[in-house]
Amino acid sequence: MPGSMLKRSGRALPPAVTGLLLCAAVCVVVLGLRHAGRLQALELAAYDRFLAFTSPPHHRDPRILLVTVSEEDIQAQSTWPLPDGTLARLITNLLKHEPRAIGLDLYRDIPVPPGGEELKALFAENRDIVTVRKLRDRFSPGVPPPYMVSGPDLTGFNDLLVDPDGVVRRGLLYLDDGEEVFTAFSLLLAQLYLQREGVSPEADPARPEWLKLGRRTFAPLEADDGAYVRADVGGYQFLLDFSSISSGFSWISLTEGLEGTFPPDLVRDRVVLIGSWAESTKDLFLGPVTLHRHGGRMISGVELHAGIVSQLLEAALSGRRGPRFFGAAGEMLWICAWGLAGFGLGMRIRSPAWFVLWNGAALAVLVSGSLLLFVKGVWVPVVPPAAAELASATLLTAWLAHREKAERAQLMRMFSCHLSPEVAESLWSRRDQYLEGGRPRAQELTATVLFTDLAGFTPVAESLDAQALMDWLNEYMAAMTRTVMDSGGVVNKYMGDAVMALFGVPAPRRGEEEIARDARNGVRCALAMKGELERLNGEWAARGRTAMRMRIGIHTGPLMVGCIGSEDRLEYTVIGDTVNVAARLESFDKDLDAASTCRILISETTLGRLDGRFLTSSVGRVRLKGKDRELSISRVVDLAPPPAG
Repeated sequence: MPGSMLKRSGRALPPAVTGLLLCAAVCVVVLGLRHAGRLQALELAAYDRFLAFTSPPHHRDPRILLVTVSEEDIQAQSTWPLPDGTLARLITNLLKHEPRAIGLDLYRDIPVPPGGEELKALFAENRDIVTVRKLRDRFSPGVPPPYMVSGPDLTGFNDLLVDPDGVVRRGLLYLDDGEEVFTAFSLLLAQLYLQREGVSPEADPARPEWLKLGRRTFAPLEADDGAYVRADVGGYQFLLDFSSISSGFSWISLTEGLEGTFPPDLVRDRVVLIGSWAESTKDLFLGPVTLHRHGGRMISGVELHAGIVSQLLEAALSGRRGPRFFGAAGEMLWICAWGLAGFGLGMRIRSPAWFVLWNGAALAVLVSGSLLLFVKGVWVPVVPPAAAELASATLLTAWLAHREKAERAQLMRMFSCHLSPEVAESLWSRRDQYLEGGRPRAQELTATVLFTDLAGFTPVAESLDAQALMDWLNEYMAAMTRTVMDSGGVVNKYMGDAVMALFGVPAPRRGEEEIARDARNGVRCALAMKGELERLNGEWAARGRTAMRMRIGIHTGPLMVGCIGSEDRLEYTVIGDTVNVAARLESFDKDLDAASTCRILISETTLGRLDGRFLTSSVGRVRLKGKDRELSISRVVDLAPPPAG
């Protein structure tokens, strides 16, 4: 089993220590898997679910308007891309109603006649129109800046970061190629809007390398923040807030924009973004939330940029913070703490039903607590602590079940053949009182020892062949063992035709009444053995065998109990003068009461605990063989009759 190799000074470690070591191993494995990025996909999926549970605002951002190009608009124009003249007419219609900024999320690196000069003149006269370009990367040569814009300060990149699972969760504020720093399309639009609020980008006083925009400082995303593991965090990255995108934005169609059939208030003092959400233009991205506008979780590029602008404006004007993180050390402690919770459950729960219930409750607390923290703006890992908790609980439960099975098997190997099932189950249920390291611990206790021996066994044995002798002995031993078990005792040893039985082991007794009960059980067992022998003598006589006589000695007193032997072969044994006295009582004066089928001698310590429930006669004070002190002994005759009346 897993803990069998964990030894200390030749002894097994305590279960709690082994359990903690296994829990630590689980935490190390989980942390290793997380560090290797094996859990990132699951953690990001959990992040997406948390975003879905986060309540979006109940209103659209009134500062933003979308002018969208749909499939119907493209069909109405009968061409794509839109001619320069069409774009010039659209922008002119919007400028009439005084927007704060217009963002054109359409590539225009080469002219699309007719109308090029008109579009060029429009951009030359207006400094509040921002256009897009795509930067070169390892997958694309990029798209150059628009031909009609001469100033680079009004062209921003519209590149979007896509995670390995194809989902957009991060935004960009700046990028550089080692020579030039480029500003994001969304940030340029936000800056134009915020100029009238007296807000402009500046360095954070405490961290000059960080961007401060109004009331909010944007801490750049680190490679291992949240669920990310060694993410490529080139540029100035931050996590996107999808609450605005989930609520949607006010929008008008391209056709309405060209015809001027829209309410002027939709444009006045707003940021207007022009872009396509037609499927044929291939400007749709997979998002972490379900929108139901473009087929489930698909989001158009112009909506993503509008969401970024909304997030930047809200942060700058209200100081709304982005997600915070525990940090590497905090997340490690968080994961290990849940691993310890699994350790606690695994050490205590054995029932499968309770295991499922308590671990389900623990995981529910983890998820709900993490969700509450997420709502408060703190992103903590969910999958690694859940894995640590569940794996620790499962492994410990399985290990302890295996350990208990092995201990039970070992215990039953020592006792099951000599105990009644009821006593065996009682011993197992109370194992913590007397087991240590899977074996009975050595201890001193008070018990009753019973020795039996057959008189005249040797001559009879010599008259039988080996098989007949063994059959005869087995028949006799089976009857005696059953009698001991039925009386609540333990058969400790077979020695030829002799039997040694114990009453009061292996679980120590808790008081004098229990010790006295063991003494009475021992004497009652001796009388039952006498009855069994009389029955056997009758059967043996019918088969032509010799009738036998038996001697029994019983003594109650202190003794040492424990196991001796190796891991492969253990023997439960008792040591002490009590054992010697019981043996001497059995062999005392073999001619005493030689005519009875079974002679039962008990010591004064046993007699004093019988409570008058047996008929006895005094033999007197005698000095047993090998003993210096005299001992008062008695002979048991029968059970005492019940009191009259």
